[in-house]
Amino acid sequence: MLPGSPDDSPQVGNGGGLQGCYRHPERETGVACTRCGRPVCPECMTGAAVGFQCPERVREAHRGGRPAGRSIGGPVRALAPVTAVLAGLNVLVFLLTEYLAPAWQLRLGLYSYVPAPGVSLGVAAGPEQWYRLLTSAFVHAGFAHLVTNLVSLLVLGPPLERALGRVRFLGLYLLSGLAGNALAYLVDGGSLYSVGASGAIFGLLGATVVLVRRNRAPMGPVVALLVFNLVVTFSVSWIDWRAHIGGLVAGAAMAAGLVYAPPGRRRLVPGLTAAALLALVLGALVLGTARLGV
Repeated sequence: MLPGSPDDSPQVGNGGGLQGCYRHPERETGVACTRCGRPVCPECMTGAAVGFQCPERVREAHRGGRPAGRSIGGPVRALAPVTAVLAGLNVLVFLLTEYLAPAWQLRLGLYSYVPAPGVSLGVAAGPEQWYRLLTSAFVHAGFAHLVTNLVSLLVLGPPLERALGRVRFLGLYLLSGLAGNALAYLVDGGSLYSVGASGAIFGLLGATVVLVRRNRAPMGPVVALLVFNLVVTFSVSWIDWRAHIGGLVAGAAMAAGLVYAPPGRRRLVPGLTAAALLALVLGALVLGTARLGV
């Protein structure tokens, strides 16, 4: 084990679920040092340009030193494999739909159209088309669209993945994307075409707000980021605000179920929260289809 790695300190909590601060194991926290990955409580965390750092990393920065643990070519950092895989999938689907098989952009996008009574296409056609709520979250309309979402994913994803764990982080990401697309269909399922990971990204933003609040960290930077993104969402006509708002609410709700669950209910409460969100997605699909009269 390399010295200074996140595994050389105790990381126990009071009831499973969240980890304990590496310096105060009895204090549960949902925040990890962005440089070494060790969990830190509000007393130990120091705000950085992105996320928070532990006291050791802050001291190293002040004295111009290098992290103790190193790999070939650079410092050892806590990995965020789910974030990396999600980013890779977005790139692969973009290459497929933009260059190799452009027709697949329509096949995978959130498409729903009811041109006349009794005629329905895409999601409105029935459950066999509901896969679009998931696949459209990996389709992007152009290089700039892809890069914008990738940057947001790579900034917000790793700290959340380390704080929540890989499975919970993946569930939060996917549920946020589904919820955002379900709201888009509910509002405008008669004439809809939408693509992009923005709903899932807004879910990560909502979860970040919840975790920062839960750990009593300074709220200013994350609130400013949220307000900026909301202003952009409602200022640009071609942005699907419904996917953004649906993802934001779902991500915040899922994160709240994860970090505010009482001891002894750390599996039950998140499970019920996820089930409730899935039920809302299904309800939006059913209600949206009923409203269209198909």
